[in-house]
Amino acid sequence: MTDRRLWSYKEIAAHIRVQPDTVRSYRKHGLLPPPDHVERGRPYWFADTVRKWVASRPRNRGLTRE
Repeated sequence: MTDRRLWSYKEIAAHIRVQPDTVRSYRKHGLLPPPDHVERGRPYWFADTVRKWVASRPRNRGLTRE
């Protein structure tokens, strides 16, 4: 099943246990995948996109967080 919930910086930050500003910095430096949706200038990512990105990060391979 696909998780199509949209996550903002805040939800991504909670998922990877960092501050939202850290996630903004990741995006600024090209470390986040492109947003799946932009609404009123704010980026959002599908939860599955974030989970796939987390799993692909070198230091986090094999880790999953709910």
